[in-house]
Amino acid sequence: MEFQDLKEEEEPREDELKASAISDDFQKKVSLEQACIPSDIADFDWSSIDTSQLPSSYKINSPKEKKLLHIADSFLQRYAHLHPDRKPLFLHPVNECGLQKFVSTTVRPTLLPYPELYYWDGCASFVSDYLTMVPLKSPVTPPTSLYSPTTILKYQRGNCFDFSMLLCSMLIGAGYDAYCVHGYASREICTLDETLELCPLLKKPQERQVPKEEEKKSSSKYRIKFPPVRQSQFDLQQEAKKKAEAEAAQKKKEREEGKVTEVEKPRRDRLHGLRVHAWVLVLSGKREVPETFFINPFTGSSHSTKDESFLGIESIWNHRNYWVNTQDCRSGCKDLIFDLSNTICWEIMLLESKKPLQLLADYKENELPDSNMDDMQEKEEKDMSFDIPPSWVAPIQLSPREFETRYSQGRKVILYKKAKLEKWAPYLNRDGLVKRLTVYADLEPHTYTSLEPETDRTMEFYSEARADGLQKRLENAREMTEYFLGRDDFLHIRHMEFGQREKNVHLAGTSTDINSRPITEIKECFHRNVKKPADEDVAERTFLITEERIQLTYHLKDYYITASTKEFFKATKRNRRRNEISVTPEISCITYQAGPAEKELSLFHLYDLLQELKEEEKRLKRQVRQSEAEVLDILKICEDEETTVKLSVSTYNTGRNEKRRQQYEVM
Repeated sequence: MEFQDLKEEEEPREDELKASAISDDFQKKVSLEQACIPSDIADFDWSSIDTSQLPSSYKINSPKEKKLLHIADSFLQRYAHLHPDRKPLFLHPVNECGLQKFVSTTVRPTLLPYPELYYWDGCASFVSDYLTMVPLKSPVTPPTSLYSPTTILKYQRGNCFDFSMLLCSMLIGAGYDAYCVHGYASREICTLDETLELCPLLKKPQERQVPKEEEKKSSSKYRIKFPPVRQSQFDLQQEAKKKAEAEAAQKKKEREEGKVTEVEKPRRDRLHGLRVHAWVLVLSGKREVPETFFINPFTGSSHSTKDESFLGIESIWNHRNYWVNTQDCRSGCKDLIFDLSNTICWEIMLLESKKPLQLLADYKENELPDSNMDDMQEKEEKDMSFDIPPSWVAPIQLSPREFETRYSQGRKVILYKKAKLEKWAPYLNRDGLVKRLTVYADLEPHTYTSLEPETDRTMEFYSEARADGLQKRLENAREMTEYFLGRDDFLHIRHMEFGQREKNVHLAGTSTDINSRPITEIKECFHRNVKKPADEDVAERTFLITEERIQLTYHLKDYYITASTKEFFKATKRNRRRNEISVTPEISCITYQAGPAEKELSLFHLYDLLQELKEEEKRLKRQVRQSEAEVLDILKICEDEETTVKLSVSTYNTGRNEKRRQQYEVM
């Protein structure tokens, strides 16, 4: 069998990546992938686990198991002789006690007493959630050990082979025709990289297709015939035109976002076609499975056997036998035939009928003399018809608390394309949160908000229930913007900007005025008040506090493209003798009049206006401090609500319902 060839000449060939001659680039790549694994996973030492309490079947092979290992060695020798270019089969790795065990005997069919685990999707989801992925030591070779599913469940971690063995045991126990697969897959599958995959919660449900029987039924002569719907040809032409314009705009947008598309494409993998992976094969037939499919144990998702992410298969096995794939895998798995009774496509290890093995027949035709043919055939058929011993693995058990908690440390985070999915065990969070999906606008790094003050947040209010008509408030460390609705003064936006705090100033333990951010600018926007002339109706009012300036911009008059403005300077001259403020247009106010003014303002009117604006500035400063205080109060209320949440527990959950448990003990 030949596996998928590398598509680029500069990529390493398979024979160049043998363990004895791995290049420096390859070693760097492997070490880089290992460095991406969380430290608590990478630092876990399997040699430190306690095996003293394990059953004797974990430490000693029975006579039947020894004979099975002998048969496996003989099969492996013949396989290596007939296929010297193929990699060694994954037949009998050592278990957690350092003892060789045949892979089929490591499968322990188990049906756990939870309704969710009666179906394949429930089993796959549980395994992917319960276990933590540990990468293979070498991405291009299978592991040298294979631990029991009970040990993997106990420590809640394992590689792809451990995931597959546990999932296959559960599926067979639930009645499915399931098999573990040793093969090759893409980098994203092998490394559990879902950052380029769309989150399942964001996928649109597939449209229901009408079966042929329903189509026949709908075409019955007794069905009601409705009159044809008449449509205008002009309307159809307009719809087609709009559709064409939309498609053109979409294509233009895709061309403009070409760089983004390039970023979203997976990186070129120098180990493409060589990465070892294990997954589960479910054949059609049992449990009313209509079509054969794959299950990726890392994610619990199903895949078609024609999925291009799966690049080849070496062998498969279940609790009864072991099959070697003899089909060409240069095109991946899409052309493979999964009829295991076909001896041309699959070579079986343990004979299930009186028919000789194809591998044995080829071996005898090529190597054995005719005189020894009959004796050898009789001996080998006797060996190959050997009944496989029962599994050496102890019964797989799972307590209700373990099944409910599920995630390692009670929490799991999955990164998807422009999304992050977080899952928690029930009752782990005080507020009862069990799932949270965060969707992002792009693939760049993101920041996360919290209940800390002066961070990015958006607060929305019921404007009709508030006296000030506040509808929404946006805030970050340097700005705050408030939106209003239905106010009598026509105010609809208030924007505040803050400066840098002085050093050695803390938020907690001091008064609000001392710790508040210095206000540098306040800007207000007003809707048009038709009862006033445009020259007297302020559209924008800006208080530049640090610069001691006030800017007024009025609404546009009809048929004008510029608006009247006024700019006041608060630093005016004072009369030294009388300590009076002297206002002159050249110094304290700059005015621009768009067109003729309906009223000419005298110097005293400008002075009065400036004094009003100064008082308004003081009032606005107090209002800003009140808004900051309101934000802190709301955050404090939210924090108190989260810390005082009391979840209701079912009456039948005696493990968590203390009152019900006491009643049960009394009874």
